[in-house]
Amino acid sequence: MPTRLLLIRAGVVFGTAAVVLVELLSAVHLLHRATIWVVWIAAIALTAYFGRGFFAGIAGKLRTFWPGADRLERLIAVVLAGMFLTDLVIALMAPPNNFDSQTYHLPKVEHWVAQGDVGFYPTVIDRQLAMAPGAEYILLHLRLLTGGDALYNLVQLAAGVFGALVASRIAGQLGGNRRAQLIAALLFGTTPIVALEATSTQTDLVVAVWVGAVATLVLDERDRRTTWPAIALLGAAAGLVLLTKATGLLAAGPLLVWWFVLQLRRREWLRAVAGTGIVVAMMALIAGPYLWRVETTYRNPLGPDHLRDSISMQRHDPASVLINALRIGETALQTPAGPVAAGPIRALADAIGVDPDGRDITYWGATYPYTSWPPDEDRVSFPIQGVLILVGALLLAWRRSPARTYAALFWLAVLAYVVAVKWQPWGNRLIVFLILLGTPLAALWVDSLLGYRRRSVVRATVAVLTVGVVAGAAAVAVGFPRRLVGSGSVFTTSTMDERFIRRPEWQADYERSADAIKASGAQRIGLVQGYNSWEYPWWILFKGHDLVSLQSLQPDYPAPPVESVDAVVCIDPPIGCWFYIPQNWPQHKEGAVTYAIRPR
Repeated sequence: MPTRLLLIRAGVVFGTAAVVLVELLSAVHLLHRATIWVVWIAAIALTAYFGRGFFAGIAGKLRTFWPGADRLERLIAVVLAGMFLTDLVIALMAPPNNFDSQTYHLPKVEHWVAQGDVGFYPTVIDRQLAMAPGAEYILLHLRLLTGGDALYNLVQLAAGVFGALVASRIAGQLGGNRRAQLIAALLFGTTPIVALEATSTQTDLVVAVWVGAVATLVLDERDRRTTWPAIALLGAAAGLVLLTKATGLLAAGPLLVWWFVLQLRRREWLRAVAGTGIVVAMMALIAGPYLWRVETTYRNPLGPDHLRDSISMQRHDPASVLINALRIGETALQTPAGPVAAGPIRALADAIGVDPDGRDITYWGATYPYTSWPPDEDRVSFPIQGVLILVGALLLAWRRSPARTYAALFWLAVLAYVVAVKWQPWGNRLIVFLILLGTPLAALWVDSLLGYRRRSVVRATVAVLTVGVVAGAAAVAVGFPRRLVGSGSVFTTSTMDERFIRRPEWQADYERSADAIKASGAQRIGLVQGYNSWEYPWWILFKGHDLVSLQSLQPDYPAPPVESVDAVVCIDPPIGCWFYIPQNWPQHKEGAVTYAIRPR
């Protein structure tokens, strides 16, 4: 079996096993460190025993690659390896410090560990419950195995490496030679948003690699009868997409429909219908328990109304979709010169009667345009890779080629995204799965340019690729909030300073409040927070203590009474701290934090 296919299948099996294990152990109240250790030791032993030949085969292929590669192929391999090795250094040295992880990605993991299951709990930050937890389930394994978050960033890094692997394989499946496959990996791995997210605890790379797995597995079935195990694997990959981030289904869905049509064309009626049932069953196995919890809590499997409405488009008329698409494209392709195309886009919106800042097509509270450069993991643009993807996808959709249908499906996924998802300042990271699907198309076109007889065309193509690589390297070197050089470098900044690098003004307030509460001997601490408050630092500062939320937006999960805690910390509350803290508890203020300790 081809090495890349075996790795991709192994990745899907691993993701499925990790998710199902969490749900099973949670259901029987055995989601504890000892249990996870036993399972992992057994899994590693079995992998080492049965995978000896496989690992030897990979080593052999790596040894034979270099002698048979030309100068450009070797250079691409060196650049890509250097990029991911640099990301590895940053991922190991920097603690998790992106904004969303402080608010909801990582606190949910701590709640799961504290209660021994992945059930819902009282909280005012309902994104901890309603946002899909696929990536966090994998983080939970690391948390239980290591007792901390030192390896958390490796999950996205692994997704970035696998994403490059998937992109290269798709390029080969579409007819690309070895050079085109390497270019696909290079384009994906050096895209600035990919390079920055590969050292974070965001979830966009994770969902992208699952979408890519669906794509490459579907492409395998174009000209053959799909076996039942292959169908189950397709369903597992789709289930992982759904459990990680539902927007990925905007691309995975059309790909699965294509597979269904291909089977019907082969007159495999029973296999197509029964296979669809298997795909749905696998998706239910993986994402069903979580979706059921969301449904029973919010009466909708997609979460509370306010969360859905803040992200999804409320207008779908052609004019609104056009303006949404133009804003998303401008933000993604923005150069260091800034949003120079925003003026004409706003003028066009006014001319066709669309408010470019309207709440029904724009994330609540956001205003278009938004500067997406210099490199920041939440917003960085990718003009070189983006243009190459769009042009390559357009040309290949027009020409008769093995990639024509795939290119059409790519454009269908793009259309589905701009119809369904509002423009938002950090929208560039939400389309990473489209980048992964599009880089093989860009690579095929770029490879054809490198084959031109005119040296000027070849030189221009190499120059463009070089600029794209430099942009990715710059993102790694000076990107925010983790960088190699400059102020805030991972080499010169302490771990705690790195954690607060986005809000350094809060660090002393958090630390002094935590020190005072710990000195009092308090063990159970109540949290009073706002919707965007940073909860995760409290879990770091109060490690070994019991933390509970004194607020809840979920009627089925009422918050515990304040009398049940020894102390209260209050930051950025929706109402004054006085509402939650008894009058006879003396309040102390440390900048943005108010805390109170139960009187003895």
